[in-house]
Amino acid sequence: MSDVRVIIQRDSERDERVVATGTTAADLFADDRTVIAARVAGELKDLSYAVQDGETVEPVEISSPDGLDILRHSTAHVMAQAVQELFPEAKLGIGPPVRDGFYYDFDVARPFTPEDLKAIEKRMQEIQKRGQKFSRRVVTDEAAREELADEPYKLELIGIKGSASTDDGANVEVGAGELTIYDNLDAKTGELCWKDLCRGPHLPTTRNIPAFKLMRNASAYWRGSEKNKQLQRIYGTAWPSKDELKAHLDFLAEAEKRDHRRLGTELDLFSIPDEIGSGLAVFHPKGGIIRRVMEDYSRKRHEEEGYEFVYSPHATKGALFEKSGHLDWYAEGMYPPMQLDGGTDYYLKPMNCPMHNLIFDARGRSYRELPLRLFEFGTVYRYEKSGVVHGLTRARGFTQDDAHIYCTREQMAEELDRTLTFVLNLLRDYGLTDFYLELSTKDPEKFVGSDEVWEEATATLQQVAEKQGLPLVPDPGGAAFYGPKISVQCRDAIGRTWQMSTVQLDFNLPERFDLEYTAGDGSRRRPVMIHRALFGSIERFFAVLLEHYAGAMPPWLAPVQAVGIPIGDAHVDYLKDFAAEAKKKGLRVEVDASSDRMQKKIRTWQKQKVPFMIIVGDEDMAAGTVSFRYRDGSQENGVSRDAALAKLVDVVERRIQV
Repeated sequence: MSDVRVIIQRDSERDERVVATGTTAADLFADDRTVIAARVAGELKDLSYAVQDGETVEPVEISSPDGLDILRHSTAHVMAQAVQELFPEAKLGIGPPVRDGFYYDFDVARPFTPEDLKAIEKRMQEIQKRGQKFSRRVVTDEAAREELADEPYKLELIGIKGSASTDDGANVEVGAGELTIYDNLDAKTGELCWKDLCRGPHLPTTRNIPAFKLMRNASAYWRGSEKNKQLQRIYGTAWPSKDELKAHLDFLAEAEKRDHRRLGTELDLFSIPDEIGSGLAVFHPKGGIIRRVMEDYSRKRHEEEGYEFVYSPHATKGALFEKSGHLDWYAEGMYPPMQLDGGTDYYLKPMNCPMHNLIFDARGRSYRELPLRLFEFGTVYRYEKSGVVHGLTRARGFTQDDAHIYCTREQMAEELDRTLTFVLNLLRDYGLTDFYLELSTKDPEKFVGSDEVWEEATATLQQVAEKQGLPLVPDPGGAAFYGPKISVQCRDAIGRTWQMSTVQLDFNLPERFDLEYTAGDGSRRRPVMIHRALFGSIERFFAVLLEHYAGAMPPWLAPVQAVGIPIGDAHVDYLKDFAAEAKKKGLRVEVDASSDRMQKKIRTWQKQKVPFMIIVGDEDMAAGTVSFRYRDGSQENGVSRDAALAKLVDVVERRIQV
């Protein structure tokens, strides 16, 4: 038997080794139980893969991103096997790994119930304990069709081999190369227990699945298209240890408490009535206060930063979006046209930028006016698919705090630097502090303009981003069609990442709109355009703050900053007088004069997450004082009225949390 030479690569360490022909990746890493797959020449392989002469082999640990995907996809197979054992008529769809978990789609006669999920999870536990082996088998297209003749969705996937999409998860089933089927084999007898069309790789056995849980089920269109049949999707999660699974479930429980949709109802802030439509919210008075304060502070800061306010209509002739390119590149995200004025197409605007270009072009512009910073709270409408609409964070109608800056090439780098610094500082004012930046570059299939212009724009953005001293993460192909962008990514109080502001550099729309200014030498030149949405949208930013603070907004944003709680009816007028003084200072103070007992009033306003309760009894009235009760239940007694008012004014002006 001849030997083969392989290189084992662990991070930066390379270990050359001579092994016998037929040695598998499992043999190479037999001493490390955390290794569940291997990467050979850049491709993921099962541990059963026999290494070849000259190959470089890297271990894939279960806790790595690739390892987690393999764990979760393997668990999806176990779930699908359990479903077909319990529901033999179920037809298989697709079961890819997703962030923090996996799902699998099934065509079944009726939706799954919670009792069904419990039974499926119990059967999965039985399969896991059996230690069935995941065994890869290469098949021809014809053989696969014959074996999977009773699985219509798998037959469709075989037909799209080589063009499978990552968007719908089909690429986990069929790739550009050979077709493979994974057999689940009995650990003792080698008997076939179940099989599925799959690219792999997989864990060695089902015993390598340490911890999992089924989460929920939902309806989902086959391959994400509303034109296709609706299937039943089961979501689950899987982790390298039971402790990590528990931590994840605890995190989800905390996230559920913070869900802005739930808080919006509990705190009476907003609603999304069926009568208006999915993704279209109305703000109630208390939510309206938060939103107004957010907007007012933003307006003030923009004025200080030299922005000028503009306004534009909600609808426009379609020709404007033909000129901008949106109808070429963004039509699927727009509401369908309304035909008016003898057949002219009018669209609800999905973007404000074309209208701002018309404002710039309304008269001649001089270099002395640049940079020109136009700002608008502009409401836009985007036809998001019903499956992705999610409260205020993914809506169909929302208001962008949209700015477009027109400047010279010479001003471009400085203006980008100034803009990004302004964006980060304003986000910090709202209490967000944990950031990193993402640089989105050209999608080679979806862009306008020359490669040279894109390269210049990308290089400039990268230099500006690096000056902030924050981590910079590449996002290849993630740019809009007209230019690269920097996205500010922010982690909230429980570590979730939200995309906040975007800063996009654009040489192309000024070209399409033939925008010009008169330079100092009298020549006509093209401005550079910077797109900048600071919040992204008011609605989404509202939701992010609501979840970040778990509804306990800092006093400057709270709809009710303090509430007066009288110990008895005799103390109501005293508190009303205090509240009137507070309102003169711009504070939002209410008095609970209801007939409820004091302790019930305290519980009621605790649930409303009011920053301060001002409690007054006989002693306070006699001494001209009040008692402060804080959110954590602590209390400060005998505070003079003037000192109490000064304290409220101070925490509001300094925008601090209490």
